[in-house]
Amino acid sequence: MTPHRAPSGAPPFRPATIYDVATAAGVSHQTVSRLLKGYEGIRPETRARVEQALAALDYRPNLSARSLKSGRSHRIGALTHETSQVGPSRIAEGASAAAREAGYILDLVSLDMRNPHAIEESLELLTQHSLAGVLAFASNDEMVHAFGEVDFRVPVYLEAETDDPTSFSETAIAALVDHLAALGHRRLLHIAGPPNWSAARGRQHAYESAVERGGLTSVGVLHGDWSAGSGHRALAELDEIPPATAVVAANDQMALGAMLALKERGLRIPVDISVVGVDDIPEAAYFDPPLTTVQNDFDATGRTAVQRLIARIEGTAATASLPREPRLLARRSSGLAPVGR
Repeated sequence: MTPHRAPSGAPPFRPATIYDVATAAGVSHQTVSRLLKGYEGIRPETRARVEQALAALDYRPNLSARSLKSGRSHRIGALTHETSQVGPSRIAEGASAAAREAGYILDLVSLDMRNPHAIEESLELLTQHSLAGVLAFASNDEMVHAFGEVDFRVPVYLEAETDDPTSFSETAIAALVDHLAALGHRRLLHIAGPPNWSAARGRQHAYESAVERGGLTSVGVLHGDWSAGSGHRALAELDEIPPATAVVAANDQMALGAMLALKERGLRIPVDISVVGVDDIPEAAYFDPPLTTVQNDFDATGRTAVQRLIARIEGTAATASLPREPRLLARRSSGLAPVGR
């Protein structure tokens, strides 16, 4: 069996995980995990193969429990995904800043969700060094389920939205719909996020509620994946644009794509149709025309998650960063509803 080491002069290999040990020993990773936890009901020949693999691969066991007892660890493992999206990346930035200010180091791991063992493998890599706790960011249903199946073995805080519309969704979407209604718009079109994201469901629910409450008409709901490309496709692939005087996109990136698709159809923004978004990404003020949107305090979400995890680690009362109130930023992408439409 070849030791899990790099040849002389070469960069070191990554530390071995229980999956490497399991493969070398010809057993399941559950068997390796049970042996490491002291389980006695393992056949002698199997135990011998696993122990040989552990030695050959120079496997380092999980140090989390030992560090928690000593109180010396100030390292937090943060598991996230979809960091190409603005929301998850900015939440992670807020979490990292809050950890640093509290005297902790945050190790951020972006999961490859095409790998069914992504969470466990990432934890094995993280715990080569002792962890004080784990912060798990779950944006979609699959991640909430996956995190729920893992035995983290250290304090953990799961940051995930519920299916109930959040106060941000209610406030942000209501502000946008009310803004459009005040400009004379009566027929709206919504571009929602992916249905497996709770934030998308919350914003769609808030949109439908606001439209009904205002006595307006929704001419349809299209779906994107939060990207500008998906916002463009949602409209560009239609045979004709629905008879709306305004488009309410669930985030600014999809609004950007929608604006291009509308211009390609010969529509002028906002003369012929208005477009609004949500989140106020840094580029929103520089779209053509600048985008009407609502600010989202992603930083406070990340900070609050870290503060609540640290409270569990240290056994203290949880504190939370108060998010800024959602604020409507009316820019030139929204204007008076066109006469006769």
